[in-house]
Amino acid sequence: MDKSISVMLMYLLTHLGLIFFLYPEDIIGSTDSAHWIPIVIGIIVHFVVISIYMKGLSFYPKWDIIRIYLNAGKAAAIIFLLPVTLYFFIIAILAVRAYSEIICIVFLSNTPLWSIMMLLLFVSTYLAAKGIEAIFRTGVLLAIIFLPLISMISFTSFQNINWYYSFPLFEQDFSFLTKPSYFKSFFAFAGGFLFLGFIQPVITYQRKKILLAALFLIPFFIFSVYIPILTFGEATAVTLHFPFVVVVETINISWFMFDRVTMFFLLTLITFSMLFISITLWQANRIISKCLPIIKPFYLLLAISVVIFVSCLMIPDWNSVGNLFLWNTPLRFFVLVSVPLSIYFLGLRFKRKVGHELN
Repeated sequence: MDKSISVMLMYLLTHLGLIFFLYPEDIIGSTDSAHWIPIVIGIIVHFVVISIYMKGLSFYPKWDIIRIYLNAGKAAAIIFLLPVTLYFFIIAILAVRAYSEIICIVFLSNTPLWSIMMLLLFVSTYLAAKGIEAIFRTGVLLAIIFLPLISMISFTSFQNINWYYSFPLFEQDFSFLTKPSYFKSFFAFAGGFLFLGFIQPVITYQRKKILLAALFLIPFFIFSVYIPILTFGEATAVTLHFPFVVVVETINISWFMFDRVTMFFLLTLITFSMLFISITLWQANRIISKCLPIIKPFYLLLAISVVIFVSCLMIPDWNSVGNLFLWNTPLRFFVLVSVPLSIYFLGLRFKRKVGHELN
């Protein structure tokens, strides 16, 4: 049964949870003008990557990427699945630690950080244990409830902007390509597309609808960066942590029954982030379960969650989180580039092999 709508919504929600928190600060910090250029480059890379990835997956209609790599040989499985698993661990650790820090700063300043991390990880682990269909059903429900709210807040955040701050529109050079913060910004692209290769054949979808979902994300990539700049100016926006969240704090909606729009905005994004963490845990568990079939997947998932929680406890402060995002850059680009390309070329080889056998 085609479930393209569910996959589209999951693709949107997992990316939105990454875009509004971390992406604006990295892009604003990478250049002092013409921010649309690094944004557009990232979006182009995003579309190229998911197009190649889904084209490669289309050669294997009933296979997930674990089976694809295992079919290619033990060496291919180790070369690609081992870094992917490590990447899942790292992004889960960073997501749990970063989002818990945000919750602690904005809502629960007197609550111990470890308890927030435990709660966030518990909910995500519970969802992952229920399986991919439960995660997707939860995603559809959250999309129905929260996507209109996110859209409303995004558009009402234009109320305090000054278009003068958008100039200059052109950059004399491309120095942002050498800035670590720009490479960190690809976290918003690299973590959210891999699940498309794990859900086959349980959940089927149409490629063009996923591209449509990616197209729908483009305004949010732009808004998340430009609204803080147009509100505060580049010189001020570059000094802010979570600049879009700060902008939301300035929004005044007279007909809204609650005083703090920020609270609902952040709670919405936190629910999206829990979906992202849960699907990341589920993917990591799928790979490890395939390698260790003698251990029940549920116990493996618990072990993964414990490792992630202990790792989060070992991160002392927010600066260390930023350093981990930076140190993770080579692995991030390895996954972003090598997985789609390898799936595509393995798919071409598989197609030729099947064609020869039929002839």
